[in-house]
Amino acid sequence: MVAHADTRVVHRGGSKINFRAPVITQDSRFLICVSGECIKVFSTSTEECIHHLQGHKELVTGLVLNPSNHLQVFSCSEDGTIRLWDFTDGILIRVTLLHLKTPSTLHSTRVVVEQHVMVKGHTIVFQSVSTDPKCIAFGQGVRMHALTHSLTHSLTHSHTVFGFALGTSGEMAARNAFTCVACHPKDDCIATGHGDGKIRLWRNFNQEKEYTFSTVHWHHSGVNALCFTPEGTNLLSGGLESVLVQWRYGQEGQKDFLPRLGSSIKEIVVSPDGSLFCTSHTDNKITVIKNCTKVSAVIQGLVHGDGVKTALMVDPRTKALVLNGKPGHLQFYSLQRDQQLYNLDIVQQEYINQSNLDQFEVVKAALDSRGSWLATVEQRSAKEVEISLKLWAFDEHTQSFVLNTTISAPHDGPISEICFSPSSQNSTTLVSVSLDGHFKAWQLTQPDPSDGKQSDEEASWSCDFVGDYHSLEPKCCCFSADGSLLAVSFKEVVTVWSPASWDLLTTLSQPPGAIQDLCFGRLSCSKYLLGATDKNLCCWNLLTCSLEWSTALDVSLLLADPLSENVAAFCGAEKTTDLFVFRPSEPRPHFSQQALCTGRVTRAVFAPRDEPLDGCEESSQWLNRSQLYFLTHNMLLTFLTKPEEERLMALSKQVAVLKKHKQEFLHTSCLLFISLFISQFALTLSAIMTLVLSILT
Repeated sequence: MVAHADTRVVHRGGSKINFRAPVITQDSRFLICVSGECIKVFSTSTEECIHHLQGHKELVTGLVLNPSNHLQVFSCSEDGTIRLWDFTDGILIRVTLLHLKTPSTLHSTRVVVEQHVMVKGHTIVFQSVSTDPKCIAFGQGVRMHALTHSLTHSLTHSHTVFGFALGTSGEMAARNAFTCVACHPKDDCIATGHGDGKIRLWRNFNQEKEYTFSTVHWHHSGVNALCFTPEGTNLLSGGLESVLVQWRYGQEGQKDFLPRLGSSIKEIVVSPDGSLFCTSHTDNKITVIKNCTKVSAVIQGLVHGDGVKTALMVDPRTKALVLNGKPGHLQFYSLQRDQQLYNLDIVQQEYINQSNLDQFEVVKAALDSRGSWLATVEQRSAKEVEISLKLWAFDEHTQSFVLNTTISAPHDGPISEICFSPSSQNSTTLVSVSLDGHFKAWQLTQPDPSDGKQSDEEASWSCDFVGDYHSLEPKCCCFSADGSLLAVSFKEVVTVWSPASWDLLTTLSQPPGAIQDLCFGRLSCSKYLLGATDKNLCCWNLLTCSLEWSTALDVSLLLADPLSENVAAFCGAEKTTDLFVFRPSEPRPHFSQQALCTGRVTRAVFAPRDEPLDGCEESSQWLNRSQLYFLTHNMLLTFLTKPEEERLMALSKQVAVLKKHKQEFLHTSCLLFISLFISQFALTLSAIMTLVLSILT
């Protein structure tokens, strides 16, 4: 079967909130940002998400406040529409379909919007312009436009286009490249940021031959963001250093700093009244800064991207998604609430934001099935690889994980995989697989009470078994659902072991190609073992120790649903990924989707649902009990079924009706209060007049 219309891929929880610059409302009470297919409205004081503005069918690519109504915001999307929202009530007002290329940002469509909605004047079409919004700026009532592209800087002033270029070549030209631009709100001045960390202030560009520029320099690497304050008294800049720099306009030698903002600054915006600054960061975080000097709120999204080296996991206790967070940390992210719960510091060392510096990073992590134990591997690739294996116990008092055991140099080579056995009341086993040619089994050992000494020592982990196979390098490992079998791959050979005795039970082989991933079947398919190479997907019957079936597929990830017999296989080349969902007992997939997403999927997880999903068509019943999340290089994606979408739309309509009734109730209550007040005032006034008349007579 192929994909059906009752399911579609969406950017659900964990989308990038730093994809575009956020917007601060006129009264500075709210911050509006894009988040995948929806728009989020946050309180700048409490960090609470007030509204999810939903309606776009594709990625939202730009936001801008409606200059005619400060309670409304425009949004554009890859679905080819511009939508107007009332962000205070969370209501969609109008949809405009663009008969143009898909809009990449509202900067590039802003002139079109204003032409159709507000401005009945000239239309200007720019060509060969960078799609990065930071390279486009408007100034002085849109009489001046600054457009930056690579080494060329273009200016449109009074419908006259000027071009400026820095006359360098080679390596110096690359370092001089324009990175961002900002227009002064009142003066004819444009600020440009450059790859060498310099900021140039351009003036006198009414006449092309007489333009001038001055240069200021503090950033040691490229300038990522520039923004003038509303009155133009200060210029704000940010970059890799995680420092917000405030330059005094006209006195650029004077500057102030707000350091230690946590990660590289990507965007800077200022509230219309200048009371709030807002910086978005590369770790998918937005920081709200009050009075220029104090961080008043931090809105943290899901940290993901090229830095994700661990597998995607679901914490059994909190149902949170667990993966790499900021450097040296694991993040616990609530998929239901779409917000980060907390970061766990694994490396416990200060991170230095400097390129080409070898620092410890978290490369592997695993949770046991009860969420009682967490295992992590941290690694530093200096002249010699340094590795530490850490075991963390969940603390009921602090509701977090506490370090229990640290094992330095657990292997003589890099660790390729770790996994826990399914938990039992008796014991829990952790297996680590290394390129040193061995796999090791680690078990929790209790202090020996036979020595007669009272000790405060806690239970700790130690090595229980070391296994190998003909000096081959192991790659991956997997426990069966009941924990009675352990499969470890050695090149083209899969070895099957008994964890109870650590006896080698059997070997399975299907050349050519080294086994890259292993997966046991579950429930009625528990007698099957799946193995994937870069060319084939194989299924063995463990009862007969023979090959059941095989098919030619380039599998990048093999994943079993813990609550059903379903297995997901992500396949494809570098450009796109295909998905096949099947049961090991039948090689024919009951769901498949070609070109599921761009790029190669190497991280995914089945997240159990709180309640089974009802009303699905046959082709999407594999999503009834678990929801499949998968990670590309820049976003977390999932499937949305038609019943879910209908439920969300119905809920959205109910919320809108409730808000309307609330407004009507407040309006009626206000009128009633006013009428009662007037009536009471009239009665009081009448009584006073009667009293006065009685006194006079």
